[in-house]
Amino acid sequence: MFRFTLALLCVAGLASADDLESQMRSIVDAFAITQLNAADPVPTEQAIYQGAIPGLLRVLDPHSVFFDPGQFDQLQKMQESTQKGFGSVVSLLPGRVIVLQTLPGTPSAKAGLTPGDEILAINGYIIARLDLEQLQELLTASRQRPARLDVRKPGSSRIMTYTMTPADLQTPSVERTFFVGAGVGYIRVSSFDEKTGQDLKDAIEKLGGDRLLGLVLDLRDNPGGVVTAALETAALFLRPGQKIFTVRGRHVPEKSEVVPTVARPYGFKLAVLINAKTASASEIVTGALQDHDRATVIGEPSFGKGLVQSVFRLSQGTGLALTTALYYTPSGRSIQKPLDAARFELAATTAHPNQQSEFHTDKGRVVTGGGGIQPDIVVYPLPMDRLRAVLEATASFTTYATDYLQRNKITPDFEVTPQILDEFHLFLASHNIQPGVAEWSQARDFITNRLKTEFFNLAFGVEKGDEVQAQRDPVIQKALEVVGS
Repeated sequence: MFRFTLALLCVAGLASADDLESQMRSIVDAFAITQLNAADPVPTEQAIYQGAIPGLLRVLDPHSVFFDPGQFDQLQKMQESTQKGFGSVVSLLPGRVIVLQTLPGTPSAKAGLTPGDEILAINGYIIARLDLEQLQELLTASRQRPARLDVRKPGSSRIMTYTMTPADLQTPSVERTFFVGAGVGYIRVSSFDEKTGQDLKDAIEKLGGDRLLGLVLDLRDNPGGVVTAALETAALFLRPGQKIFTVRGRHVPEKSEVVPTVARPYGFKLAVLINAKTASASEIVTGALQDHDRATVIGEPSFGKGLVQSVFRLSQGTGLALTTALYYTPSGRSIQKPLDAARFELAATTAHPNQQSEFHTDKGRVVTGGGGIQPDIVVYPLPMDRLRAVLEATASFTTYATDYLQRNKITPDFEVTPQILDEFHLFLASHNIQPGVAEWSQARDFITNRLKTEFFNLAFGVEKGDEVQAQRDPVIQKALEVVGS
């Protein structure tokens, strides 16, 4: 363990070779005294893996992390687009989890879960007693080992119990592909993994390739991932030889990545959607497309994570993701948002992101630096008003749609009629939700679309539901206006 921790300090550069050994002896002596004299036993692995090493990294930046054997194994599987799970898509609400879709051949489908089923308990934990954060933690933990689910089918008071064992599932990062307008495609990319570049190209070809009038590339909530996938993605739209990004760091030679000479980019109009959760590799793609005036960026300012993370494999099956440099867009903008100099040593390095505030695109447009990507057109999602918040929190749309589909069959040309709206209004009243006339009238268009979305989620799958939802998404509709003109 002494040599293991000594190697970590050498990597981090926190001390010179001459005094490392004496400093480490102090750490080992302190740990030995703690083991012998602490009121409670001190597990060695817990003290080192969860205490000493994370403490060492905490002064560098918020993204350098240590992975214990289980976490490092999970990281590798995430990079390969393989994660354990049950293969179901659920609607997650305060105190409620409702199945929207089960994927063919997965544990959920084999067990007999179907759209509309409500999960009441997982491994004895009652869903109704948990808030959203607790629910997310429970669902995450349950995907790692066999789980017992208590489920109620639509229209039945009987509670059924299912025991499912999680399986390795392929989780493609290119999640949605459909048309949002005449000749205008829409593709949502949720992350960047080893297959993202090829999967994105396949999705574009599915929509028509170069015959497209335009494309809306949705990178909202995309936390990033494998940088090579970001390079492949940018090369689908930029000309050979154009710069994609530059890397600079204290011990990393400056290096720029450019579009390969063999690239054959698409030429249709392009809009990229971003928000505050768009980060890392997705910001690299967005910044390159914006700097070369290849795409119109729409939405909210991005997260601002432009740190180069080098992953080191360590002994005992552990790993280390260490910040070694910063990413810069083709115009020279640092993607990284400013770090707190009082907390993080990296904030004071020569790779400081805020030395310059204005930069220029290929056509001379001014773009700002200082952290994250600023959209060309700022558009925010629909605000959450009182009625909408109540309807979502009570799962009114899902509950009503589930009940309606038990009594009626719908086809892909289904529309929500005034009669269905009246019936939904009565359904709400029976559940003590009674919006005023003005409130109902103002929300009528939203309610109509939201109901249709839920009908399609349950009847045809969440991708069809997303197509309906896109019709009321102001960011997508602005993008359609830009690339469809």
